[in-house]
Parts: sequence; C-alpha cells; structure tokens
Amino acid sequence: MKESIYNILKGTFLVSDDSFKNWRFILFISVLAIGMIASSHSADQKVYEIARLKNEVKEMRSAFVDGRSKLMELKMESAVVEVMREKGITSSVIPPKKIKVKTQK
Repeated sequence: MKESIYNILKGTFLVSDDSFKNWRFILFISVLAIGMIASSHSADQKVYEIARLKNEVKEMRSAFVDGRSKLMELKMESAVVEVMREKGITSSVIPPKKIKVKTQK
C-alpha cells in the first residue's frame, strides 16, 4: 500500500511499460474537464444575456406605458381645447346641427 502510493507520487505509472493506457485515460479525463469548463462558461454567458434582455424588456415596457399615458393626456378634450386656445381657435358656442341629405331615386 505504502509502495503504491509512493509510486504514484513519483509518477512511475506514467513511464512504465503499460503506461499507454494510463496516458489515454488521463487525456480522456482532461478532454472531459475542458468540455465541462466550456459548457459552464457557455451557460453563464446565457444567464447574463437573459438577465440583460429582461432588464431591456422592463425598460421598454416602462417607456411604452409612459408614452401611452402621455397620449391619453393629449387626447383629452381639455388638453385639445387648451392647445387650440393657444393657436387662437376657440370652441363654438353654437352646437353643431346634423345635416341630412336625401337622395333622389
């Protein structure tokens, strides 16, 4: 037991006659580790991208709601009357009359 641990620490398993299978296993484990690291980085990048896009959606939704509320204020009759008054146009005191056109056949 003590000698096998000593051989592992010295690295004799890498230079012995049957070391080719050990090297293949070490290479396989190294490729798997690199693959796991790359996959982890890719997942982290996707998480950051999702968070950024969520913040962007929140900002756009806020801008949309703000624009919609401003539009509702501008469409109100009192706002339209105020803008027309600034331009010198006032509302009529005589109510409108409905004109009926009769078609002749």
